Amino acid sequence: MILGDLGAEVIKVEKPGVGDDTRAWGPPFVGSESVYFLSINRNKKVSTEVVRELAGVCDVLVENYLPGKLQEMGLGFEQLGGVNPQLIYCSISGYGQTGPQAQSPGYDSIASAVSGMMHITGPEDGEPVRPGVAMTDLATGLYAHGAIMAALLQRHKTGRGGHIDCNLLSSQVSCLSHIAANYLNAGKEARRWGTAHESIVPYQGFKTKDGHIVVAAGNDKQFVRVCQVLELIELTQDPNYKSNKLRTLTTTHTNIPSDWLRRFEGSGVPVGPINSIQEVFSEPQVKHNALIQEMKHPTAGRIAVPGPAVRFSSFPPSGPTPPPLIGQHTVQVLRHTLSYSDDVIRTLLASGAVVQNEAF
Repeated sequence: MILGDLGAEVIKVEKPGVGDDTRAWGPPFVGSESVYFLSINRNKKVSTEVVRELAGVCDVLVENYLPGKLQEMGLGFEQLGGVNPQLIYCSISGYGQTGPQAQSPGYDSIASAVSGMMHITGPEDGEPVRPGVAMTDLATGLYAHGAIMAALLQRHKTGRGGHIDCNLLSSQVSCLSHIAANYLNAGKEARRWGTAHESIVPYQGFKTKDGHIVVAAGNDKQFVRVCQVLELIELTQDPNYKSNKLRTLTTTHTNIPSDWLRRFEGSGVPVGPINSIQEVFSEPQVKHNALIQEMKHPTAGRIAVPGPAVRFSSFPPSGPTPPPLIGQHTVQVLRHTLSYSDDVIRTLLASGAVVQNEAF
């Protein structure tokens, strides 16, 4: 999807007549279309021989099978590399292409659990919690996107493609960041902190009369400004609060005014409300950043999805196209990308090797 946002032509290969599992993930649905599927498949457009020929003319192949499965079908990296030595072949799996768990299936929730992400997420005195969105899936997609771009640059220098191994487990363990470093270097086991931060104080959510907000004082100077804004000057003189290290060892309870956001305006201290999703898409900055994209879907009508997070000064983002219906672009791809004749296309359709949506 991100590569499509950047202008790539994306051909999505699905099981004929059934399609991607996420087409059935719901509710909610828009008409008969899964909103989940619609949200992550914008910009995408089909027997093994067809895939082999596509690999011969494409720059990048991204696959999400159990390791070795495509090789059994004659579509592994070495096999397709013989067809197109410049092909960038990106494999995305649960645990990696080799190793003791390589053949285990993986979903976001499983990888989030195995990687420790759930262990560190949730209220301080509560049970482990699954993050509200599929962060492991998203992180892996972002890693894959960056790896593909780097591989394309390397190919520009060497003239050869390569095999990229992206997996959910590695992506999420890499994202453990300082949590991992704390354990690896100091033997410190992580625990859940709710909205708080174990190493920075104050850096957490607070409940006010008008809702929840987050205050993040990342240094001693900002802590002093917090105290000034909240009229707690005495804390700046208390030896227990003189440094961030000391503040992490001290607990303070204070009355929370309802006008915190207004008070912090212009203070230089990062602060923001904990928004509902409705409030998110009412934020003026969200609208200014063009984070709401609208597209016209052939059956669901007008749909809206989050827009790209990045803007470039040198070129505008590609205009979004709606996620395809099953088989919507089959004939188009066979005819225009692979130059198949109408007779060959009719034979493939009649055999069931490919499917064209009857609406197109």
